[in-house]
Amino acid sequence: MSQKVHIFDTTLRDGEQVPGCQLTTREKIEVALELESLGVDIIEAGFPISSPGDFNSVVEIAKAVKEPVVCGLSRCKKEDIDAAAAALKFARRKRIHTGIGASDMHIKNKFNSTRERILEQAVWAVKYARNLVDDVEFYAEDAGRADLDFLCQLTEAVIGAGATVVNIPDTTGYCLPELYGKRIKYVFDHVRNVDQATISVHCHNDLGLATANTLAGITNGARQVEVTINGIGERAGNTSLEEIAMILKVHKDLGYETNIQTQKIYPISRLVAELMHMPVQANKAIVGKHAFAHSSGIHQDGFLKNPENYEIINPNDVGVPNSSIILSARSGRAALRHRLELLGYSFGKTEMDGVYERFLTVADTRKVVENEDLVELLTLMRVERPG
Repeated sequence: MSQKVHIFDTTLRDGEQVPGCQLTTREKIEVALELESLGVDIIEAGFPISSPGDFNSVVEIAKAVKEPVVCGLSRCKKEDIDAAAAALKFARRKRIHTGIGASDMHIKNKFNSTRERILEQAVWAVKYARNLVDDVEFYAEDAGRADLDFLCQLTEAVIGAGATVVNIPDTTGYCLPELYGKRIKYVFDHVRNVDQATISVHCHNDLGLATANTLAGITNGARQVEVTINGIGERAGNTSLEEIAMILKVHKDLGYETNIQTQKIYPISRLVAELMHMPVQANKAIVGKHAFAHSSGIHQDGFLKNPENYEIINPNDVGVPNSSIILSARSGRAALRHRLELLGYSFGKTEMDGVYERFLTVADTRKVVENEDLVELLTLMRVERPG
């Protein structure tokens, strides 16, 4: 039987922390509505105390969306929690996400505090937030570097105080997948009331391991993942929503499912990239412009014989119209013949050999050979255009 993994999208909070990616309220509403259509379960709409603009954006998103839980971030401070509750006033389903540092690094160097005082503050904050909303998530910041026994003590205490979700984040992207998975399992094995809350994972990509760590969290019991569109976020970014969604879809044998309507992934990826002026790297998994492009002759030949030779995802499944065959000096006869047939040209083997030799001469002078280049080449060879 499949197990549901809840998708917590923080594009509008953690994602918007990328320098230069700030959105207007109107733009945030546009993204939030698309996230709702995509099927995310929770939208972290912002950090209400941080600015009047962010407060207003959370208010308006809470009014606009109907199905997802709308979440506001706070620190373990009364003014933060009050601001989050006020901003979420109109949400049909609301959640306050509050938390504090869990590692000794943060406790000593960021908060100039002690484990005992952090524990007391965390419990107070969760109890206070639960007086304002029914759904409270607690984040144990820098849990990836926290002492495991203290992390368990903190988790047990906040669940006892009323936390419905506990977020065990790898805030600095420090963890290795095997060790992060063991960390999540340790929480399940040593927190007595762990069954009374959902365990969430929020992984950063400083070492390029965010998706791997998130998957390790899932396979060790986490049932909420905190992600962003295109993997945007603080520093090197967050776990990519599209990567987790498609990993779980492709690997059905793992036994997990989400509510994500995967055919809507590519359109929202384009929207976020455009609004945030944050181009997606060409070779980005799932949504990069070259994710379904083939330029090597060996790959092109295999793809044309059967797309599954080189594609484990049908591009239509993520909203990409089709795969592409890119003609370059690395392309073979099969790809060239395929493109020429699309343009209406047909050649026998001997003719094709001649065209291919001329094609390579052109291809060596440019990165990509376009349709107009082929037509010009054939015109010079005195081949009449079809039709």
